[in-house]
Amino acid sequence: MFASFFEYDFLFKSLLAVLFGSITAGIAGSYIVAKKMVFLSGGITHSSFGGIGIAYFIGMSPVLGAACFGVASALGIQYMASKQKVSEDSAIGFLWAFGMALGIIFVYLTPGYTPDLMSYLFGSILTIHNTDLIALAILALILLFFFMRYYRLILYVAFDEGYARTFSSRVDLFKYLLIILVSLVIVLNIRIAGVVLVLSLLTIPPNIALLFTGNFAKMIIISIIAGFIGMLSGFVASWYLNIPTGATIIFTLVLLWVISRIVTRRRWE
Repeated sequence: MFASFFEYDFLFKSLLAVLFGSITAGIAGSYIVAKKMVFLSGGITHSSFGGIGIAYFIGMSPVLGAACFGVASALGIQYMASKQKVSEDSAIGFLWAFGMALGIIFVYLTPGYTPDLMSYLFGSILTIHNTDLIALAILALILLFFFMRYYRLILYVAFDEGYARTFSSRVDLFKYLLIILVSLVIVLNIRIAGVVLVLSLLTIPPNIALLFTGNFAKMIIISIIAGFIGMLSGFVASWYLNIPTGATIIFTLVLLWVISRIVTRRRWE
């Protein structure tokens, strides 16, 4: 059954996207869930649409535009919150709405028709480009190295920032680096699930992992495995049922969470 997936170049690319996407989303997602910064990630996700709109308007890569705008928004939120110029939830709300509004305006102002827009809103893994795959692969390697090299500090920052500051004087730098990595993970996975659904790609697998373990390292590993199983199953189902891939992947991940919930509940009864 799977032999046909290797006969076509675009299907093979999609399978690679599933692999790299599950690694990046599993690692970054575990951090944002542990750090309880899902709302912040949602702000980054939707504000990045502003970068997509501007990129369309000036004729540059939408992914690059989204990456620049998403990282700038994340750093802006982090800076405003740390300096207490405005509450974090208010800053997120501002940039969330501003990014979406800006994206819609610039897409409207762009001459001609933008047929690729829907793939950024709702995902289109079948149209993923080589540059997207290379960027995802590089980001996966960076995340693996970074989290393995600085695991203990990242663990402290995620669960007890106060203690982390007694452990290292570089906590603020690491927070900025981590938020940049999270932003890039969100942007590069937009092709898989779209702006509307990509946050679920980062939050559902870690919540599946939390049903089985409270250990952060194991949480990351289980998140990657659960993400890969859910994304691959959703992709295969969407291909054979001829239904939207991004939505099917998220639906499959939710179904996997429900099954995991039932299994773990029975285990402890």
